[in-house]
Formats: sequence, C-alpha cells, structure tokens
Amino acid sequence: QVQLVESGGGLVQAGGSLRLSCAASGSIFVVNTMGWYRQAPGKQRELVATAASGGGTNYADSVKGRFTISRDNVKNTVYLQMNSLKVEDTAVYYCNEYAELDGIEIQNYWGQGTQVTVSS
Repeated sequence: QVQLVESGGGLVQAGGSLRLSCAASGSIFVVNTMGWYRQAPGKQRELVATAASGGGTNYADSVKGRFTISRDNVKNTVYLQMNSLKVEDTAVYYCNEYAELDGIEIQNYWGQGTQVTVSS
C-alpha cells in the first residue's frame, strides 16, 4: 500500500501563485511516475503534469509555461509550482503515484485531493 498526502491548496486571486506538495509513504516502487491531475465541477479528471523517477516530465498544454512539476526522490515527494493562475485552474487537484513492470500496472494510487480556487 502507498499513502499520498497532499497539501498547499487554497484560495488565490487570478495571476497569483500556489505550491502543492504530495508526500508518499509505504511500499513505493522505486521506478515510478508521480503526478498531478485535477477535476473541476462537472468535468472529467484531467492530467496536469507528471514526473518520472528517471527525470522526464509531461505537462498538459493548458499549463505549459505556468506550472512546474518537480520531485524529491529521497523524500518521495512531488511538488507543483503554479504561477499565473487563471480562474479556469479552479479544481480539486489530486496526486497520483503510478508504477508498472514489464508493461503491467503494479501500483496506481491517489491522494484525497486538495482544493484550488482562483478568484477573478
């Protein structure tokens, strides 16, 4: 089992910044991908950004140039620095930890979510 604990959400004005953190604990597979997804009211959950243990990152087009994902493999923590926030970034943000072996999913865990609200 893997536990993911998120923090850092809150209310911010448009143009502002927030930093989300997600600390993982438990039986974490060394080679994995940690990332952030979000779900706005009435919409499906969507990818925001991911960071692989080997160093690769991936971003949704809507956040490129504004958000930066990073991770500390020693602390098993992933961060999401969000700058130039827009009202449309308002959503519940979920942390995810994913691992596969020989193409087979062996871990896929989610945090409880943290609310990010951007006001105009």
